[in-house]
Amino acid sequence: MAPLTSADGHEALACDIVNGSSGVNPETQKQGWAVDKSTTLYHVGGWGAPYFFINRAGNMAVRPHGFNSTFADEIDIMEVLEKLQEAGEIGLPLIIRFPEILKDRLDDLQTAFQSAIFRKGYRGKFQGVFPVKCNPDRYVVEDIIRFGGDVAFGLEAGSKPELLMAMTYMCKGSADALLICNGYKDAEYVQLALIARQLGMNAIIVLEQEEELQIVLKMSQYLRMQPVIGVRGKLSTKHSGHWGETSGDKGKFGLSATEILSIVRSLKNVGMLNALRLLHFHIGSQIPSLSIVDEGVTEAAHIYCELSKIGASMRYFDIGGGLGIDYDGSNSSASAMSVCYTVEEYAEQVVRAVDNACALKKVKSPTICCESGRGLVSHHSVLVFDAFSVSKLPCGKEHSAGEDMKVLLQYQGLPHDLMVLSEELARFLKIGNVEGALACAKQLKVECTDSFKLGLISLEVRAIADQLYASVSSLMSEELKKASLPSLTKKFGLGISDVDQIATYHINLSIFKSVPDSWAIGQIFPIVPIHRLDEEPVMRGILSDLTCDSDGKISSFVAGDVLGKPSSFLPLHKLEADRPYFLGMFLGGAYQEVLGSMHNLFGATHVVHVVGKSGGSFQISRHLSGQSVSNVLYAMQHDPLSMLTDLHSRILDSLQEGRFGDISEAMLALHMLQRSFSSYTYLSHDHDCHSGF
Repeated sequence: MAPLTSADGHEALACDIVNGSSGVNPETQKQGWAVDKSTTLYHVGGWGAPYFFINRAGNMAVRPHGFNSTFADEIDIMEVLEKLQEAGEIGLPLIIRFPEILKDRLDDLQTAFQSAIFRKGYRGKFQGVFPVKCNPDRYVVEDIIRFGGDVAFGLEAGSKPELLMAMTYMCKGSADALLICNGYKDAEYVQLALIARQLGMNAIIVLEQEEELQIVLKMSQYLRMQPVIGVRGKLSTKHSGHWGETSGDKGKFGLSATEILSIVRSLKNVGMLNALRLLHFHIGSQIPSLSIVDEGVTEAAHIYCELSKIGASMRYFDIGGGLGIDYDGSNSSASAMSVCYTVEEYAEQVVRAVDNACALKKVKSPTICCESGRGLVSHHSVLVFDAFSVSKLPCGKEHSAGEDMKVLLQYQGLPHDLMVLSEELARFLKIGNVEGALACAKQLKVECTDSFKLGLISLEVRAIADQLYASVSSLMSEELKKASLPSLTKKFGLGISDVDQIATYHINLSIFKSVPDSWAIGQIFPIVPIHRLDEEPVMRGILSDLTCDSDGKISSFVAGDVLGKPSSFLPLHKLEADRPYFLGMFLGGAYQEVLGSMHNLFGATHVVHVVGKSGGSFQISRHLSGQSVSNVLYAMQHDPLSMLTDLHSRILDSLQEGRFGDISEAMLALHMLQRSFSSYTYLSHDHDCHSGF
């Protein structure tokens, strides 16, 4: 470890680290960094394949048709943002949807099961179903019906609003498509499901509780029609982690073996056992391994066979959701954020397990249904936002460590023990002993904090001690990176927080609204700069959102040297005053939009749909404006018009009381208030308060 020759040298190196240059000329640094290094750093090759990659311009880009994409199909996300900026119609944050990815995911799922059925010689078929709770956006549901029309792709609903929505859009779909009616049911819910059958839809009422059967029987008699019924089995199979809690013997939904047999007897007693045609089950979302798939499907397949053998007209085997997503790119069952199988392997395992059970029990092979939501829609949207500022690390100010030391040593009235520590720190810095300086600076910071609490030192002295510690900590961080000597931290009892300088990047976003699973269940989504990926990201950061809540931050990331292990910081670039810095959250197309809250009254973001055009370009096919201030106020039962009227009256009163210079100032205030009610709830970078980047 090379010694520092002077305090000035100490200042230069410490401030270079914080300012993001690490002593390297920016142009030289850019030339020494390649996009493949960014691909590795952010694990894009794992979680991004086959849709997302870093192009030669250093920007995140999209292959909308997955493995079938050509070079001409590729879409540069920065070019999308630039086109939006030129139009001046929509600002950040926003969601960019790629409907072609959605179609590719649906086609892949369908092809995977059809191929598995062909290879196995399975005598049944496959029909997919999209659970609308996963993303109930109108255009997502419409696209599912449109893309899945040729293969009778259906919908699953779990509430009355979802059922009405599904019925409406399935009017345009295939008559053979399944409408799976899940969730708790009252008489009105059952009536809706029965009306769907009267309208020619293949609606199946899945019983979640034994008591629901009587409602179904009563409403069927009232409407004078035969229902089609399914039962949701409660399996013993479950997997670990948050998403496995919905399954197993203590799962929220489903009927035990005893309850299923009780329903069978009740149907027999009224001569309606032929109405029972479907078995549904759900092992849990984000199933990590095929061994769990095999165990659960096999258990359920034997239940299906037994129901068929005792006289039910069984036809459909609904495996529910569970097809997982590789969020961290590790392709590992050991990580809760990953899976160790492909869609093809998943389909192969399901078909094999069902076929084996049916062959053993000599039961006709059912139509296999899959309610994959996460697997279908996660990839098709990207949340784009910008970082508008970054917290200044203490050693980023102009004063040098040497200057701070002089101020501290010359301070009148400094307690003797603090003076001794200060002199020792100065000696370590002078001889270039960074390890000793860091240990000393750490102790000095602690003792200065304690002395300040007792009223023995001024705020200025405490700030200098904090500054010195941060400066020396940056030096140690740089030395450890160069020398790769983790033993040094053990020698001095230092932890990662002692040597890592983590900056806070303030982002134009609400975590609670746009990434709620990050806050609620610790879900980790890939977050990557949208551009500048041909430059080395020399800063380490966490992300802090606009809300005034300490939970409004993200501090676990898919990045770093170890696959499957979250990083405590995100490698980022230094912000530039005249250049916006864009970040993207990927794989968030499932659940995030519908689960988002309105913390601090931040509303839904803008949405744009981007599709490819022939000739290698793209078009923005749809603009959907995010919620305005008025929208979110209405949602909380406020009346913006009445509010503006009250504020108008207050302006007139203030004008009469002389708080405005003249009528023009009062009118300007009123105009600004009117404009604010119709504005976007997020930050605008236009000082004239117009929307834009």
